[in-house]
Amino acid sequence: MSRSPDYSLLELASVREGDTVGATLANSVAYAQHAEKLGFKRFWLAEHHNMEGISSSATSVLIGHIAGQTRTIRVGSGGVMLPNHPPLVIAEQFGTLESLYPGRIDLGLGRAPGTDPVTARALRRDGLGAEQFPEDVARLQALLAPLQPGQAVKAIPGAGTRVPIWLLGSSLYSAQLAALRGLPYAFAGHFAPRLYREALKVYRDNFQPSEQLQQPYSILALPAVPAETMEEARYLATTSFQRILALFRGQPLWMKPPVESMDGLWNAGEQAGVKDFLALQLLGDAAAIKKQLSERLEGVRVDELMFTVDIYAPEKRRHALDILDDTRQG
Repeated sequence: MSRSPDYSLLELASVREGDTVGATLANSVAYAQHAEKLGFKRFWLAEHHNMEGISSSATSVLIGHIAGQTRTIRVGSGGVMLPNHPPLVIAEQFGTLESLYPGRIDLGLGRAPGTDPVTARALRRDGLGAEQFPEDVARLQALLAPLQPGQAVKAIPGAGTRVPIWLLGSSLYSAQLAALRGLPYAFAGHFAPRLYREALKVYRDNFQPSEQLQQPYSILALPAVPAETMEEARYLATTSFQRILALFRGQPLWMKPPVESMDGLWNAGEQAGVKDFLALQLLGDAAAIKKQLSERLEGVRVDELMFTVDIYAPEKRRHALDILDDTRQG
């Protein structure tokens, strides 16, 4: 790395077991405001559907709410799952957001549905899916560009706003497409740890300059459990272990309180699966996380780090950002 990467956050608006969505979103606002005070660059929200315990399904609505409660931090989607939506609707939504909050909105795009197959069919336009993704990205780019003479379909608002488009991915496919289109790229290392080195290298090696971006720009998303001590971090991390375990079992994804031990909650195979899923997780105090980051980023060129922080208590989650911020000092 030629310079230290900027820090950003990815938010799922996770609902604590027994909490309301309203309380959850109030906590998300306080979390974003604290990140802004610390100088974090972006606050992105991920689109998921039909998942009890995750309340970020109406992603553009939440982006507007968070942007309205902050002043400087960039707010965007990490990401909008484009197969679920006509590009025109997304262009209008994000064109409206950009008009309300100029220079602060990001449009990250994914090609997965962000849900199960049955719900995907309920969301999706007939006959279209992930195979349509490159064409839909091109349509969206055209709709957000300045109007052309004779253009029949216009995004109003949207046309001419040039909302920055990002491609998100967990495989080499999106890395190659982002490079080909000259778009910034974010790799989902928070749930797909295996290919991050290869994907980021493919993106950099094959990048073609575009009107939006002259040089490659990449983000790596990482799960993190920052705490005052390693012992506390290991305890707090059991919240994320329980959620991934519930995901594997097809159970609701309510955020559960940490436990002293996971013994009896998972079997050996499930434990290995959860640890594999979270292979890039950062854990511990500032010094430990700084060392782990150095190991994760050895030989990797990345411009920005985007953290997911699954910590049960809202005040501890906000304090975790202070600890992350300490890793940037010196």
